[in-house]
Amino acid sequence: MTSTATPVVRVAVVDDHPVFRLGMVALLGTLAGIEVVAQAASHAEALVVVAAGGVDVVLMDLHLGDDSGVEATREIVRQHPDVRVLVITMLEDDDSVVASVRAGARGYLLKGATPDEVERAVRAVANGEVILGPRVASRAMAYLSGARTAGPVRFPELTDREREVLDLVARGYDNTTISRRLVLSPKTVRNHVANILTKLSLPDRSAAIVRAREQGLGTE
Repeated sequence: MTSTATPVVRVAVVDDHPVFRLGMVALLGTLAGIEVVAQAASHAEALVVVAAGGVDVVLMDLHLGDDSGVEATREIVRQHPDVRVLVITMLEDDDSVVASVRAGARGYLLKGATPDEVERAVRAVANGEVILGPRVASRAMAYLSGARTAGPVRFPELTDREREVLDLVARGYDNTTISRRLVLSPKTVRNHVANILTKLSLPDRSAAIVRAREQGLGTE
């Protein structure tokens, strides 16, 4: 009787903190059937190593210096739909969880996760499952429930991300605060605001706030 060997899960670790990155590489190196094939410390490096091929799972930090791990996740998933992204971060707020899931992450763990939790998550996302750490699962479920019960889309000419930015603009947040809440770079937020003004034919940010509030955005 013949047996088929379990395929090795090939992992890329993306984190701008060398100590954590090397520690994660060392941990994964002790696990049977998991091989670290690449490391990266920035958005650009992450795209390069994934584009080189041979990666099944990307372990992604959300803060990559001045770059955003959410943006990197979105780009990786768009360009390489067979690659699964597992976010592992210090951030456990609602905005970070939702932004990561919407960007296409298949898993979300906090950096306080145990080695067993990390191993289980890597194997799960490699197998096509979605896995969330217990402290963030309820946030994701609340988001999904809200998405199912949402009414008509306001400002359909905007993308989902632009509507999120407009909602925060309507709440009176500046670009720096919005970038932090959505885990985006300040430059990306500025671009979104400019696109919103153009698409809605508005002259400035104040006009955008008025229009958004007229449509019910900007309320807690």
